[in-house]
Amino acid sequence: LFFKLPSDCFKYLGWCDIEEHDVQGNQLHCPRVREAGPSKEELFFRGEEHTLEKRKQVTDTEKRQKKLQENWENCAELNLSFQDLGDLYQVENFKRILRRLIRVEKLWLVDNSLTDLSAIRLPRCRELNVNKNHFTSFRQLPKTPQIQHLSLAENNIMTLSGISDFRHTPLESLILKRNPCEFQEKYRQIVFSSLPNLKMLDGIPKLPEDCSPPDTNFFFKMCTIL
Repeated sequence: LFFKLPSDCFKYLGWCDIEEHDVQGNQLHCPRVREAGPSKEELFFRGEEHTLEKRKQVTDTEKRQKKLQENWENCAELNLSFQDLGDLYQVENFKRILRRLIRVEKLWLVDNSLTDLSAIRLPRCRELNVNKNHFTSFRQLPKTPQIQHLSLAENNIMTLSGISDFRHTPLESLILKRNPCEFQEKYRQIVFSSLPNLKMLDGIPKLPEDCSPPDTNFFFKMCTIL
């Protein structure tokens, strides 16, 4: 398009800004956490500094009040799925909130195009759902020392390398459906031998044949689907 759309002047405005309310972040079931727009510096390099005058200038005091009102530190159960993180500043704000989730126990991050959360630590998280993202390795996941239920369906995890990082966690249930590693030879045996506490894989309980030690010669081989 060589012309601006009618809504172009509104693209950095907040989609929902309720003034003078006492609702805190940990009281919302599925909050929208996208920032209203990129920083002044990013707008300058984009050549869009003219949009600054249309945006409300937020003072430091207002920023502190907003941070207190979000109250992510006391959140125990949170759904941040389908955030449509289309730009870098949105991803950074998303990670800023994740770093504050020091007490969260159940967290859903479905379909957010996430690629790497290895710098995030969720010390009390027991249940994590990151289905339909773009993870390619177990080492890109957040640190979850208390994890019990982990769902990774529909990502792009190629091999089971790195899965042993969860060996010393109380992980009981793991879902890896619709990942390339699911087609690896002796897939279930490798997973269960790497995770001694695991009781269920892809919705199927641990079976006697899953307890046989895998042949290490086949550890990184993929089976061929004809």
